[in-house]
Amino acid sequence: MLIALITDFGTQDSYVGVMKGVIAGICPTAQTINITHDLPPQDLYAARFTLLSAYPYMPPGTVYLVVVDPGVGTQRRAVAVQTSQGYLVGPDNGVLGGIVEGTPILNAVELANAEYWRVPQPSTTFHGRDIFAPAAAHLANGVPIERLGPAIDPQSLKTLPLPAPVGTATGWEGVVQYIDRFGNAATTISGSAVESDNWTLTLGETTLLSGKTYGEVPPGEGLALVGSHGFVEIAVNQGSAKERFGLAVGDCISITHSPTRAKNNSH
Repeated sequence: MLIALITDFGTQDSYVGVMKGVIAGICPTAQTINITHDLPPQDLYAARFTLLSAYPYMPPGTVYLVVVDPGVGTQRRAVAVQTSQGYLVGPDNGVLGGIVEGTPILNAVELANAEYWRVPQPSTTFHGRDIFAPAAAHLANGVPIERLGPAIDPQSLKTLPLPAPVGTATGWEGVVQYIDRFGNAATTISGSAVESDNWTLTLGETTLLSGKTYGEVPPGEGLALVGSHGFVEIAVNQGSAKERFGLAVGDCISITHSPTRAKNNSH
């Protein structure tokens, strides 16, 4: 069984290694894979998008362990969710929302059964070690999800406030949902919505032409394209769209399908 980890712990400290040690103690046969541990600290939106973009590429039955948890030790729930493709384990703070919103949920439980915690009195600051890692390991060991705690309504699972894309007479309206380390900004518009070559993206007073690759424009110039994650992306060839256009998660953008391509005014 594969356990895929997503955290904001970094690799300087012992936190990731300790969680893997806990997993190995419970399920020695589990294989762990690091999707990332370098998310910006406490960035729920980055965790949500990372899970969303990695989910299609892991094998069926994978246990996704997501620990970005600024509310650790508070009343926020610790949960496990079962889908047809595997399990999600993490805090109920929106980090699982990208999958929860678009995937049928078979089961969802609160991780309240102390029998499946590492210790009866878990740390108030490290639920990744004492609650989430043990839950993921037990699931990988074949423990039914129902044993980990009481069932909860999947509709009650928290999501993050990102508006869904809206169709318009000429295209789509959406928002920026994630910015990667290169400064590329993934929007909420699916690449399937812009199959035509003739479309432009507008953010504020700037209009960007669409392209297929970063190298279609000179270095330092912006463009819009469909990223490898499957969403429309705002980019700057060999530069940062975040810095160039002052982008942030939640910024509004619009897509316009047009019969002719307008001049790029991103200069």
